[in-house]
Amino acid sequence: MNKLLATLIAGLFAANVFAQAAAPATPATPATPAAPAKAEVKADTKAADKAAKKAEHKAEKAEHKADKAAAKAGKKDAKEDAKK
Repeated sequence: MNKLLATLIAGLFAANVFAQAAAPATPATPATPAAPAKAEVKADTKAADKAAKKAEHKAEKAEHKADKAAAKAGKKDAKEDAKK
């Protein structure tokens, strides 16, 4: 669970840092309408959400794998105890 929280926090931090890219000091072209900027922000948000979901899925998968390994070890111990 700690790894999951750490992964989510790191992912959100990375997404925020990426979203705050420095703007150029003097634009070479005239200002563009706000609509394309919104689309770009929306795309960045979608990418950040997708990355967060992927990290969460990866953490859940690792947790499931660890639970499965623990269950397998428990079965093995039970078999050894039964043989005695």
